[in-house]
Amino acid sequence: MPIGGSSPAVRSAQVERTAGAEFERPGRHGTGRTSRHVPRGARAERLAPFVLVAPAVLIIVALRLWPLLLGVNFSFTGDGERNGTFVGFDNYAELLNDPLFRTALRNVGLLVILLPVAVAIPGLLATFIYLRVPGHRLFRGVYFFPAVLSPVIVGAIFNLMLGFDGPLNTALAQIGLGPIDWLGDPDIAMFTVVGVHIWATFGMALVVFLAGFSTLDAALLDAARMDGASLPQIIWHVIVPGLSRTIQFVFVTTMIGMLTSMFGLLYVMTSGGPEGSTYLPEFYVWIQQGQMNRPALASAASTVLFLIMLVVGILQVIVLRRAGRED
Repeated sequence: MPIGGSSPAVRSAQVERTAGAEFERPGRHGTGRTSRHVPRGARAERLAPFVLVAPAVLIIVALRLWPLLLGVNFSFTGDGERNGTFVGFDNYAELLNDPLFRTALRNVGLLVILLPVAVAIPGLLATFIYLRVPGHRLFRGVYFFPAVLSPVIVGAIFNLMLGFDGPLNTALAQIGLGPIDWLGDPDIAMFTVVGVHIWATFGMALVVFLAGFSTLDAALLDAARMDGASLPQIIWHVIVPGLSRTIQFVFVTTMIGMLTSMFGLLYVMTSGGPEGSTYLPEFYVWIQQGQMNRPALASAASTVLFLIMLVVGILQVIVLRRAGRED
């Protein structure tokens, strides 16, 4: 060791002890650790998402959730002489005993059965457009055109086309099929209205599918073509799994549209007839509120419609997610 000094190892140990002592020096509050201070900018960044979302949440609560709760509460009150008085589940019991409302529920089941058709049509058309079949640019605009028409106009057009003496029955008579009462036969009328609704609204689902195709990996399609896969195999094994989330979204929104957006067509084309065969819950609600002046019963029917949409939507998401996992 050098005289009057220290070795480099000793000096290094002294420096480390000094740094450690400075690090362990008590802070203002007497603790052995340095206090952590969150900058104001970091706090503002954490609060920014909540501040931005707050107006939308307030609007939804004020204009959606609060009226919904008021409607549910109103459904437990009476109409007419019992207006404003609590009647429990009397309105719901009356709904179950009403043959028109039971017909409306059966038609909801019919819509659920026809839902895959309503989703498959825009899905297949979007596939053909994505694969750039000849004339795909023209088809893109033509397919979306019905979506911009008013349901009243669509209903009036198809009333003329589907009339007993209309052009469709005239064309069928030319090939020996005879006239069909499209809107006057209770066994056919509901299918007719649903078909017109699908024709008038599938343009929006088509746009959603085209947006979903923009996220699809084109390399998978090229690999499938190189392996010699046919078009049905490409659709089933490549496109459907790749668009699983888009398909889920279209299923749910299409079902909601069928349950809540067919009033215009029903009012113009059949007015609920013939024999109440084309009733849906939303049309039943309008009849009870607008013509029968029974707002409490209409509120009960609206609550049932909301529960149906909620249950059907949840079941659709669960089933489609399980199908996607199996694929």
